[in-house]
Amino acid sequence: MNQHLQALQQWVETQGLDLAYISNFTNINYFTGFYSDPEERITGLFVFPDQDPFLFVPALSIEAVKKAGWPYGVAGYLDHEDPFALIADQIKRRNPNPRLWGIEKDDLAVFKFEAVMREFPQATFPADASRFTEGLQLIKTPDEIATMIEAGAQADRAFAAGFAALKTGITEQQVVAEIEYKMMQEGVMHMSFDTIVQAGPDAADPHGGPEQTQIKPGELVLFDLGTNNHGYMSDATRTVAFGGPVSDTAREIHKVCLEAQLTAQAAVRPGLTAAALDKIARDVIDKAGYGEYFNHRLGHGIGMSTHEFPSIMEGNDMELQPGMCFSIEPGIYIPGVAGVRIEDCVHVTATGCEPFTHTPKDYTQIG
Repeated sequence: MNQHLQALQQWVETQGLDLAYISNFTNINYFTGFYSDPEERITGLFVFPDQDPFLFVPALSIEAVKKAGWPYGVAGYLDHEDPFALIADQIKRRNPNPRLWGIEKDDLAVFKFEAVMREFPQATFPADASRFTEGLQLIKTPDEIATMIEAGAQADRAFAAGFAALKTGITEQQVVAEIEYKMMQEGVMHMSFDTIVQAGPDAADPHGGPEQTQIKPGELVLFDLGTNNHGYMSDATRTVAFGGPVSDTAREIHKVCLEAQLTAQAAVRPGLTAAALDKIARDVIDKAGYGEYFNHRLGHGIGMSTHEFPSIMEGNDMELQPGMCFSIEPGIYIPGVAGVRIEDCVHVTATGCEPFTHTPKDYTQIG
């Protein structure tokens, strides 16, 4: 039993639970090594305090479970069958009347919860497996960090491909296509999220995506991207100038954002709180007069998901610890003018932190 799954089983036992039901497919991967997005179908991991766990998957995925090396029980269902009736049968073989359940309260859809209650009307749910899992995932193992270091190197190569694709008249979407095609050519088949390329005023929308906007000389171009390396993610942002000098305002906000990012990254150390780190970056931007244009948290955890626990933000007094992995991504977004975000994800060490990505962050003019 791998260390993640063993820890989950121990949690089930110490909480006095009859079983835990893990429904989030990313967390199923974390505990089992089997990854599949079931879409509208049902996948679940069921863990007991004193018996082997079992996986429940669509019948079409059973061979994939075996290929992934899962050594315990697996049960499946056909599309016309009632999955929760079959799940109940598997559970009752191990425990005829399980009353105390741990479930992922952040994930379990209402229709799934109602199906559990239909099959087990005496069930209660005293423990939240979401909180347990996020705590377990908080500190990455050396092997996990090594996998994320390689994901960071892939992201650096993706930046290089994106920068090389810049030319007058190319659209944001076409640059994205060039990046993702280049990564596929080297065997990286999945980005960690939809690649973002935004030019000029488009980059002032921090939740925007690539459009058919043509890239023009004298603009900042924002790249936000990452890759999926064996289930572990990278995520980084660079903002570069294209085709000539940019406006004084665009140049200034890049300078301020870079100072905020570098200052925060240099400040990371065990014992510093997440809130304090957010404030370090925010103070730089506030002092320069752009505080109102930095309208999101400084960072988020990263691992098997691009956005994990914890949030690096005001009000979070969690102390940083070695092995924690998170982003440091201040941004300045002036509507109608320009937007800048500069981001590295880092892992905390005994004395500071190390970034996963190494593409230069200084003001860079391309073309």
